[in-house]
Order: sequence, then C-alpha cells, then structure tokens
Amino acid sequence: DAIADCVKDGDPRVQIAAHVALQKHGKGDAEAVAQYFEHADSNAREAACQAIGDLGQAAVPHLGAVALRLSDDIGRVQEAACRALGNHGEAAEPHLGGVAKC
Repeated sequence: DAIADCVKDGDPRVQIAAHVALQKHGKGDAEAVAQYFEHADSNAREAACQAIGDLGQAAVPHLGAVALRLSDDIGRVQEAACRALGNHGEAAEPHLGGVAKC
C-alpha cells in the first residue's frame, strides 16, 4: 500500500502524515506519531503536535506529551502544541496549567 510505504520516507513530516492517514483508515496508531515529540527536527515535533491535534480520541493518551511541547525551544512547536490541546477540549483539561504559561 502506498501510504504504508510513506512511513519509511526519509522526511519525518511525510512519515507523520502517513501515520495519520493510516490511523484515519483504522490501520495505524497515535503511538507512532507520538514518537516524534522528542525528534531533533523541530518540523517533526511541530507536525507531530498538529497530527495529535487532529487524531481525535485515539490521541488523548498522548496529551501529556503534547503539553510538554508547550515549553519547546521553538515557538511554532509551542503554538502547535497549544492548538492540539485546544482541539481536544475537555480531554485536555488536566494540562490547562501548561497552556496558561504560554
């Protein structure tokens, strides 16, 4: 399957997009996206936060890790984390303290 092949792409943003596409088709898991929160490339961290924000209920167990990105050194990663938490509404309530510090 072409989407599954993209998981092996050299660009972590392509890998994340592939994981999201697989998740939306019931073939992936949010855990695969969450592994990018600590990636050296800030673009990967940003994309991971955006993806978790879009994944719905499957992403809720990873909101704590998203909240940690609120203190990332890169502003756009912080913004993506804040938006991701906002997308999850009440499920993100335990992390509102971190959002308030942004």
